[in-house]
Amino acid sequence: MEEKFYVTEEGLNDLKNELETLIHVTREEVIEELKAARAQGDLSENADYDAARDHQAKVESRIKELEHQIKNAEVITEGRKTTFVRIGSTVEIQELDTKNKITYKIVGSVEADPLNGLLSNVTPLAEAILDHKVNDVVTVNVDTPYDVKILKIN
Repeated sequence: MEEKFYVTEEGLNDLKNELETLIHVTREEVIEELKAARAQGDLSENADYDAARDHQAKVESRIKELEHQIKNAEVITEGRKTTFVRIGSTVEIQELDTKNKITYKIVGSVEADPLNGLLSNVTPLAEAILDHKVNDVVTVNVDTPYDVKILKIN
């Protein structure tokens, strides 16, 4: 069974846009880089040619990765009211030891950006709070476990 990639509608559109850019713009730029490097002559000691081939390999790898992610994307349903933490929920939690309050949106790993409040569903924190409700206290199982209280779910 193929791995599912949870993603918001916006995130899926971003992946599709990146793929289109790589296929229709970046690939063409790489072809031009290769042509320019080949024109320099001897390819055996041509650093520009080696760099262009490396760039081409990275672009093709990213294209394959994006195609796989898009093919296996499962769009997160947002905006529906729920009493339990789900992928797509925005959750305010409080770390009980520090009393710090933090708000995260639970997203798939493709869109994760914890510094901007987007927490991957496969992180220990997200796994701990998924399927719990407001006022639940849960333990986050990491090297030094800690407890959090769920304050709000949107």
